[in-house]
Amino acid sequence: MKFENIGFVSTRFAGIDGVSLEANKWAEVLEQNGHNCFWFAGKLDRDPEKSFLVPEAYFHHSKNQWINEQVLGKKGRKHSVTDLIHVLRSWLKIQLHNFINQFNIDLLIAENALSIPLHIPLGLSLAETIAETEIPTIAHHHDFYWERGRYSVNSVNDYLQMAFPPKLSNIKHVVINSEAQEQLALRTGISSIIVPNVLDFENPPLVNREGAATFRRSMGLEPDDKMILQPTRIIRRKGIEQAIELVKELGDPRNKLVISHEAGDEGFEYVEWLKDYALEHRVDLRIVTTPISDPWNGNGNYQTNYTLWDIYSSADFITYPSFYEGFGNAFIEAIYFKRPILINRYATFVRDIEPKNFDLVVMDGFLSKNTVHKIKQILESPEHREKLVNTNYEVASRHYSYSMLRSKFSAIMNDFLGEPDQQLPSKSLDQQSIIYPNVAKVEGVAGPRRQGCSCSNLPKALDNAGDAVPSAFP
Repeated sequence: MKFENIGFVSTRFAGIDGVSLEANKWAEVLEQNGHNCFWFAGKLDRDPEKSFLVPEAYFHHSKNQWINEQVLGKKGRKHSVTDLIHVLRSWLKIQLHNFINQFNIDLLIAENALSIPLHIPLGLSLAETIAETEIPTIAHHHDFYWERGRYSVNSVNDYLQMAFPPKLSNIKHVVINSEAQEQLALRTGISSIIVPNVLDFENPPLVNREGAATFRRSMGLEPDDKMILQPTRIIRRKGIEQAIELVKELGDPRNKLVISHEAGDEGFEYVEWLKDYALEHRVDLRIVTTPISDPWNGNGNYQTNYTLWDIYSSADFITYPSFYEGFGNAFIEAIYFKRPILINRYATFVRDIEPKNFDLVVMDGFLSKNTVHKIKQILESPEHREKLVNTNYEVASRHYSYSMLRSKFSAIMNDFLGEPDQQLPSKSLDQQSIIYPNVAKVEGVAGPRRQGCSCSNLPKALDNAGDAVPSAFP
């Protein structure tokens, strides 16, 4: 068996969130090794010829948001909620089968879709598809539901035990830090391997100086301004108020704090508070509000003026004061672009990254005068800065390069191929005869190439929960 065609599955592959970026890196390495990569999600900005878009798979879709409102923070689950979960599960499972058939997928890579229940029906449908087809699957876990307080009270524990993650013999589990590996084994008995986030350190980034200069001008920065970059989403656990504190303590009006990602994934209350907090501390805060494309995907299906690499190239210093991270894309990206960084000693950093002996400015939950003094020295001494960033690049190239990822892929693929030879079930699916529990037979449902399909066109047999939850359906 050769894994020629590989299908990535998640709720979103678009923009510059950590899961989308890391999936692109995996796809780049796999394609360099001769594989073909295809994409299934509810929001996509990938090559349309290799994409299967199903809007209901997006975690912000209205039906999924309604489900989450009914099951998170609550102990009991209404029958109508269960019905809608299974309506979407059945529909998404049909589309997953269509995706596998259309692109002749030999191996699935589930990107966080079996880890954290942002989209419960998608996780259930994916787990059932993997079980039914016995297709070899890599479950790439970026964070688990037990690591997030918002999932501590819920009415879907039965589904969490079934699919987040599922325990199936044809799944190889990959985590991004050692704590996740231990907790996964302790809680589920599932073994896994650690594959940290990576970048192509064998090939230094190509800096688009014109793009970087254009970005600085678009943010209203003067030539002598220093850009302090916070390259993260605007969510509470990123600790962005500490970046505001830093700029205040540096005491130089030329320092401008720029946040590269927009708010919205977890609401807008925090970003409004940050704006007020910066105003109170007389810190010049600027937030990027135009779409930013990732460096591997160009502009995708969206017209954007800059890539994430343009933003890093524009920065003079990076802040990363997160309280919690699964690994830390911003950390590895700052090292790749040879930018000095302030990093909070979050648990994964302390355990997995700090022992590698990087030369970093660190804080332990608060900004000390000594920390601020070190940052001032770096900003004022080009020689010190150059030595520091070159040392960090060398360390990272030994531990977080594409060559490490290639070796991990090789081990996983060999593990699949080294199992006793078994004839995998045919990937073709006769939809005329497939039977789904509690759902009437579906005839003639097929996902069109590239666009996928929407359950606004669901057969009436699948739309049988409409009367129970009218607010969730048009």
